[in-house]
Amino acid sequence: MQNLLHNLNQEQLQAVTLPAQSALILAGAGSGKTRVLTTRIAWLIQTGQISSGGVLAVTFTNKAAKEMLVRLSAMLPVNTRGMWIGTFHGLCNRLLRAHHRDAGLPQTFQIMDSADQMAFIKRLLKANQIDDEKFPPKTLMYFINSAKEQGLRPREVDAYDEFNRKLVQIYEMYEQQCQREGVVDFAELLLRTYEMLVHNQPLREHYQARFRHILVDEFQDTNDLQYRWLKLLAGVGTRAPAAVFAVGDDDQSIYAFRGANVGNMTAFEQEFAVENLIKLEQNYRSHGHILDSANILIANNSKRLGKNLRTDAGQGEQVRVMEASSDIQEANWILDEVRSLVREGSPYNEIAVLYRSNAQSRVIEHALFSANMPYRVYGGLRFFERAEIKHAIAYLQLMDNPHNDAAFLRVVNFPARGIGARSLEQLQDAARQHQLSLYAAVPYVAGKAGATMGQFVRLIESTRFETQSMPLPEMVDMVLERSQLKQHYLTEKEGADRVENLEQLVNAAVLFVSEEGFGKDAPAFAGPRAENITVISSGDVQIVDAEAALPAVMSPLAAFLSHASLEAGDNQAQAGQDALQLMTVHSAKGLEFNNVFITGLEEGLFPHENSAQEEAGLEEERRLMYVAITRARRRLYLSFSQTRMLHGQTRYNLRSRFLDELPEESLKWLSPQTKPGWFSPPRKAAWDDNPSSGANQIASQMRKQGGQDNGWRPGQNVSHPKFGEGVIVQLEGSGSQARAHINFGKFGMKLLDLSIAKLEKI
Repeated sequence: MQNLLHNLNQEQLQAVTLPAQSALILAGAGSGKTRVLTTRIAWLIQTGQISSGGVLAVTFTNKAAKEMLVRLSAMLPVNTRGMWIGTFHGLCNRLLRAHHRDAGLPQTFQIMDSADQMAFIKRLLKANQIDDEKFPPKTLMYFINSAKEQGLRPREVDAYDEFNRKLVQIYEMYEQQCQREGVVDFAELLLRTYEMLVHNQPLREHYQARFRHILVDEFQDTNDLQYRWLKLLAGVGTRAPAAVFAVGDDDQSIYAFRGANVGNMTAFEQEFAVENLIKLEQNYRSHGHILDSANILIANNSKRLGKNLRTDAGQGEQVRVMEASSDIQEANWILDEVRSLVREGSPYNEIAVLYRSNAQSRVIEHALFSANMPYRVYGGLRFFERAEIKHAIAYLQLMDNPHNDAAFLRVVNFPARGIGARSLEQLQDAARQHQLSLYAAVPYVAGKAGATMGQFVRLIESTRFETQSMPLPEMVDMVLERSQLKQHYLTEKEGADRVENLEQLVNAAVLFVSEEGFGKDAPAFAGPRAENITVISSGDVQIVDAEAALPAVMSPLAAFLSHASLEAGDNQAQAGQDALQLMTVHSAKGLEFNNVFITGLEEGLFPHENSAQEEAGLEEERRLMYVAITRARRRLYLSFSQTRMLHGQTRYNLRSRFLDELPEESLKWLSPQTKPGWFSPPRKAAWDDNPSSGANQIASQMRKQGGQDNGWRPGQNVSHPKFGEGVIVQLEGSGSQARAHINFGKFGMKLLDLSIAKLEKI
């Protein structure tokens, strides 16, 4: 017994040896919650309070479940195979297999993953002749899963208008088809199990009697249906409810967008009459300055149960804070710091770079690629491997070469145009018969299929014509608009991230043109320029120098496409290779590293602009920052940038309010701390009525210099067709090189070329 408990601290020991009552364990980051959970199970078995078959432990990942089973095997001489330890979905699958008749399912029912479910919905729409543009499959999948996660069948969903009535009708058709085919989706596993136990009293009472102790990991991530499922199995409201041992951290609740309800922790205290609330505050991961930063930051949240992490490891090094002038400089600074860490002996895989949005990875990946530094994108794809970027690249490839069959096949029906497999077979037959590319063979396809594909060809031709004299970044932006890729992804539940990635492709083009020596106004389709080609004479033969500048041998568009292909190649580290870790903060939850970089700490980015306007949203963003900080063991780096490329324009940023919420004594500024002024005022707009504000001082200086020779002046009100009304803050350059920094209010600060921007004076 003592061997089982001897490595526990006082708080952990108290939690493990609690009596058979429901308890809430507030387990801070790095406080050893997995040890507490597994030791609690082992202690209950060893003291004879439950058998190994009477254990019910719920985790949120298969990895966590396997880790618990491995640890239990080392602690106890028992067969863990009979234990009910797994995820909600895994345990529900086990129950449904055992009681398929009670659940109304065939014995051999099959489970659809997300890809299977999407294909199922598409097939359903086609079979019932439902317009998949009006009712996109992804929208339907989100609607159906969301309804099920709320415990709602079609008849229980509120159909408040004609569109929603149709969604409910499709949901009903979907259920009927699933039942006919004997398949279930992930959400159905939980809902079907819950309904089975609700309506089958003997079965419910059997499992309530069997599982007298229920343990739940990551309780803050439960959704409403999962919480109801737990209450049902625990027998809340019965004479002898089970003891539920709930372990969680309300400060790490970051999945509201998936339906997680942090309020379940407060509800649990009341509904389970919790007498034992234990806080695990001893942290075994991070040094003091890191924990002080996390504690003081999260104290700004009002709705929390409250705890304070502490450590015996000492204060350690201060948190390093870097203010960069641009996102490119930020990426290069990260590169330099990583090199320094590696020289000091740190392996790459103990260094993590975290970002709030996937779109931020592009600039960082480019710097790593250019430096030939091994990296791995954790829990996601590298920038040029993402589906939306591949689709955009395919459109650009057709701009450069319409006879690229692979590119044609990728986007001819994306976004959906009603071009099915049969139509493509006809086209491929015609292409083989006439020895043509698919693009050139379109006129040989008759009927509706030929007409629809003809419209696609006209789209490509008209876009090529309209963009032929545009610089590469503008051309890329136009292709994204004309292809309707942006509009398509905006209809998806999480499409905003994909749209951000598409906009980053424009920024990638801006950076590429600058780095490779193309003129910023050089047309994307422009071919080799003779004056840039280095020619070596050798007798009667002239040889083009292989070291000649890239613009000499390829058009900007062709060169950019080659660059994209190379960056999408095999640069990502292979399995087992020591590599730098790149990931979103959401993906980082549950992980820890010796050295952590948190990037892009700017208002509108982190906290994200979609969340910063509401208290609940801002508090979740702060919890996300808390999670990010507590990933670091020894060194933590924070960075923000004065300017960042967004939508192909330079945006001027305010530093994140989260930086102002950190303890100054725990911070070490690697650049001069930003004083109130143009770039980082205390959350004020760059242009205001205060004559001493940074922007107004600059404007005043420009006026004293007599302005520019182009008719524009600082302080002038202007109008832009895309950004609306704004105020010129600063001018630079002259003639065709003149540019203006303009504050467009809700669109922020933009840097525009006056020679091409369609500005009007107001």
